[in-house]
Amino acid sequence: MAHVLIVEARFYSHLNDMLLDGVRSALEAEGHSHETVTVPGALEVPAAISLGAETGRFDAYVGLGVVIRGETYHFEVVSNESARGIMALTLDGLAIGNGILTVEDEEQALARADKTRKDKGGEAAKAAIAMLALKEQFGIG
Repeated sequence: MAHVLIVEARFYSHLNDMLLDGVRSALEAEGHSHETVTVPGALEVPAAISLGAETGRFDAYVGLGVVIRGETYHFEVVSNESARGIMALTLDGLAIGNGILTVEDEEQALARADKTRKDKGGEAAKAAIAMLALKEQFGIG
């Protein structure tokens, strides 16, 4: 079974609680263990995953957060750069599920975070485990 690091950007606590619930439920249903660390925002998620990878303690990673469009360009910067950072780490060989929601409004975030609706947290956990299985299939790691 895998040991997974969950990195959550805890900006919108009520939404993150829902995402975390989905991730933890999905991992525990398959018998995987996990640890959670919290960072200030979505831009810090890739750095925290990278730091976790340096420890050698984790098999896979899940990045969580919520970015809601505002009135400035900041939304695009945070959305694009957090995704770019996570993608760079996956191309370096880490098994990561990206559960950072990038949405127009809170209703979209609620629909995606709620594990009884779209369950994007659970999907991110399943993606991380699927990528870990692919690494193992290729004999990597």
